[in-house]
Amino acid sequence: MSNEPTQADMQEILDRQKAAYIAEGVVTAETRIDRIDRAINILKQHGDKLSEAMAADFGHRSLDASKMTDIDGAIGPLEHSKKHLRKWMRSEKRKVMFPLGLFGARGRIDYQPLGVVGCISPWNFPVQLTFAPLAGIFAAGNRTMIKPSEFTAQTSDLMKELFEKEFDIEEVAVFTGGPDVGGAFSRLPFDHLLFTGATSIAKHVMKAAAENLVPVTLELGGKSPVIIGESADLELAANNIMAGKTMNAGQICLAPDYVMLPEDSRDEFVEHARASVARMFPDLKDNPDYTSIVNERHYERLNGYLDDARDKGANVVEINPADEDFSQQEHHRIPPTLVLDPTDDMKVMQDEIFGPLLPVKQYKDVDETLAYVNSKDRPLGLYYFGQNKSEENKVLTHTTSGGVTVNDVIMHVAQEDLPFGGVGPSGMGSYHGYDGFKNFSHAKAIFSQSKTVSKLAAAMFPPYKKAS
Repeated sequence: MSNEPTQADMQEILDRQKAAYIAEGVVTAETRIDRIDRAINILKQHGDKLSEAMAADFGHRSLDASKMTDIDGAIGPLEHSKKHLRKWMRSEKRKVMFPLGLFGARGRIDYQPLGVVGCISPWNFPVQLTFAPLAGIFAAGNRTMIKPSEFTAQTSDLMKELFEKEFDIEEVAVFTGGPDVGGAFSRLPFDHLLFTGATSIAKHVMKAAAENLVPVTLELGGKSPVIIGESADLELAANNIMAGKTMNAGQICLAPDYVMLPEDSRDEFVEHARASVARMFPDLKDNPDYTSIVNERHYERLNGYLDDARDKGANVVEINPADEDFSQQEHHRIPPTLVLDPTDDMKVMQDEIFGPLLPVKQYKDVDETLAYVNSKDRPLGLYYFGQNKSEENKVLTHTTSGGVTVNDVIMHVAQEDLPFGGVGPSGMGSYHGYDGFKNFSHAKAIFSQSKTVSKLAAAMFPPYKKAS
């Protein structure tokens, strides 16, 4: 018999959290800071255990990388919110219709907690993408229920254990389990639901949330392009792109998904990419810094992309500095691999890759590149390398993406004062910093009428046709 929670089990906890929120009344800054502090405390005290759990779930995952991306990468947003939330909580003055303000009427916005926010977190950064959203959720005064990924089960179980030690279940509740639990969780009548994951799953989540008209924030992904201009430092571009592509073995929603190069620069880019990978990873198969693909299913999927590309005529370049044999290995590692001059009928150009494979296309004119990018779904991220400000402006103004990093990749997500989110198929809504606080708050409009205006307005009340 399954020990997984049922929808009724989760509904009971949601009811308790909602009742506790209502009974609490005003959620003070001190309460919000205390909740943030307890989340930080979990990460600081148990960061090593969480990193070890992630390594076990992946087969192998760099402990140093996990500390940087998942532990420190979650502490930073939490500390940022803690520092600024008192300012964010202040009422925001707004102008009222002229001439009401002259007679004492006033308008303002109060940012009120929504109540209970549901959070469905993914497997690729299981700790960071569970804890970092709490920066906005807690800063806004909410309680939360969390459904972490079943693909990283050991990490999810550990997070559940640690949250239960630090928080009352009426503040934070964690539910582990498979797709049935996730489906039931999505159908709960939260005050808001945050989902981070695949676009294909997001469609089901959004449909389930719609049953109760639950507003959603969807953090998805897509094929984030890299446009390299003629003026770019090609070596710098290759270094930054390969660093981003090999981080977590490319299992990042913002990983560069394909590169668009000026014609005749492909071979130079390939050599710089080879040199960059060799500097970072002189060997790969047993390198503690190089992460494994999370499971057999995704390992087979990625190898299937490569087989498909080869069958359709692509030049596939495996970057394997120590010339190691990956056919027999303990884990599911795949070397960084370039797919040169791919065609659109290849799977590697149709699906989000989510692995260390990088298609490289060439262009004659940047306009054709912009047309190509705009013919696809709007991506979560877009990256431009170059020193030509006119071209940079053209790329920025003639494309639409969730966010952009110029002369690097991925880094816009690390800026807490910039909103993070997608657009269209790459997501909706955004969070981080003040934008996260607002995303998880209700902006309540408040108009205060003056006694003077009320007396003057009485002349406009019915009956409109006065007795003569």
